[in-house]
Amino acid sequence: MASLAAFGRSICPTSPLFPAPACGNLGSLLRPVRHHGSGEAAGEAVLQVDNRCSDQVLDFPGGKVMFVPEMRFLPGSPNERINCYRVLDENGQTISGSRFQEVSKEVAIKMYSDMVTLQIMDTVFYEAQRQGRISFYLTSNGEEAINVASAAALTMDDIVFPQYREPGVLLWRGFTLQEFANQCFGNKLDYGKGRQMPIHYGSSRLNYFTVSSPIATQIPHAVGAAYSLKMDGKNACTITYFGDGGTSEGDFHAALNFAAVMESPVIFFCRNNGWAISTPTAEQFRSDGAVVRGQAYGIHSIRIDGNDALAVYSAVHAAREMAVHDCRPVLVEALTYRAGHHSTSDDSTKYRSTDEIQHWKTARDPVSRFRNWVEGNGWWSEAAEVEHRSSTRKELLQAIQVAERAEKPPLSELFTDVYDRVPSNLWEQEKSLRETIKKHPKDYPSDVPV
Repeated sequence: MASLAAFGRSICPTSPLFPAPACGNLGSLLRPVRHHGSGEAAGEAVLQVDNRCSDQVLDFPGGKVMFVPEMRFLPGSPNERINCYRVLDENGQTISGSRFQEVSKEVAIKMYSDMVTLQIMDTVFYEAQRQGRISFYLTSNGEEAINVASAAALTMDDIVFPQYREPGVLLWRGFTLQEFANQCFGNKLDYGKGRQMPIHYGSSRLNYFTVSSPIATQIPHAVGAAYSLKMDGKNACTITYFGDGGTSEGDFHAALNFAAVMESPVIFFCRNNGWAISTPTAEQFRSDGAVVRGQAYGIHSIRIDGNDALAVYSAVHAAREMAVHDCRPVLVEALTYRAGHHSTSDDSTKYRSTDEIQHWKTARDPVSRFRNWVEGNGWWSEAAEVEHRSSTRKELLQAIQVAERAEKPPLSELFTDVYDRVPSNLWEQEKSLRETIKKHPKDYPSDVPV
C-alpha cells in the first residue's frame, strides 16, 4: 500500500488550492477487499474506493467542484437535441400555449411588407445579374423572416455587423431601393465608391457596418464594439450575423470566449440553414448545431424556428433585453433554409435535390406563413398584396435605370480614403495605372472617368 499512498498524495496534495480532505490521503481511501464466489477468482484481492470523501468539494477558480467516486465521461452529444422555440405553425396559426412578444398592427404590417420587398428585390437583382448588368448577386430567399423580424426587435442605436445575407436589416432601417441599386451598380452615389462587390452594403447613418466577404471576421469586431458600448455606458448592444459555416472558423470561438469573459452586450445570431455553400452541417461539426457551443462558452443561448417571424422577433427582443440590461452576450441559433443558390456563382442542384429545395420554398416559406397570421388579424388583404408587389417592382426597376445611367466613380477614388495624405508609393501606382490605360485604352471601361 505504500505506492498507493504516494499516488494519493500526488493527486490530493496539501495546498490552498487542493486542501487535504478530512479523511486523509488516497492510501486511506483505497482498501483491499477480498471477494468470494464465481464473480471473482476465489480469494482475489481488488481495490475499492471508500465513499467517505464523496461530499468533498474543490474550491477551484470559477466555482466549487464536487468530488465523486465514479468515473464518468460526458457524452459527445446528448441523446435528444435541443428544442426549437416556435410561435406560428406551418399555416401561420399561433400554437396553443405559445409565449411571444406582442407585435402592433403597424409593426406587423411593416414587417410583412418589408419581407415581400426583399423577395422582389432578390428576384429583380438576380435577373439583372443574369442579364450581365451587374457582376454578382446573392439572395436571401427563405431567410426573409430572419432579416426583417430580427431588425424589428432592435433599436436604431444598436450596431449591426452583418455577413452578406442580411439586406433586410438595412431595408427595415430605412435603406432605400435606390441606395441598394447604387451599391450593386457601383456608381458614384455608392457609399463604397464602387470598390466593393455588389451586395456588400454599408451605412454609417444606419449603424450598419459594411459587409466583408471573409467568413466570420465580423464576429470579433462586434464583440469589441459591444465592449466599447459597455464602457461608454450606452443603452445599446451590437448584433452580428453569420451562417453555420462561420461557426467552423476560429474567429467565432475567439469571439464567444472574449464576449463571455468580458461580458460584452452582443447578440450572436447564427443562421443555420444547413449548408455552408455546398458543405452540409453533418460534415462541419458533430455538436448539436451552434446553440450548444454558446452554452459551452458560458453564454445564454436559444434555438428558434428561423422561418417563424414571431419567434425571431420575440427571441431577439428578449436577447436584446438581456444583452443591454444584464450586460451579457446571448447566442440565437435560427434553424432555416437557403431556398436559393448560394450566389449567382453557384448551382445548388449539384449538391442537394430539387425536391428538397421545392419543399422548403412552398411548405415552409416564412413569408407565406407570416402573411397568414397578419391576414388572420385583419391587417392585410389580397388587394393590399397586389398593390404592394406592383408598386415595389415598379420603384425598383426605376431605381435600377437611374443607378445604371449614373456616372461611375473616377479612377482617382481607388487611392483615397485610407491615408490622410497619399504616400509616395500610391502616387507611383496611380501614375503607372494611368500610363497603362493610355497604352491600352480599349481594355479599360469607357464609362469610368480617368
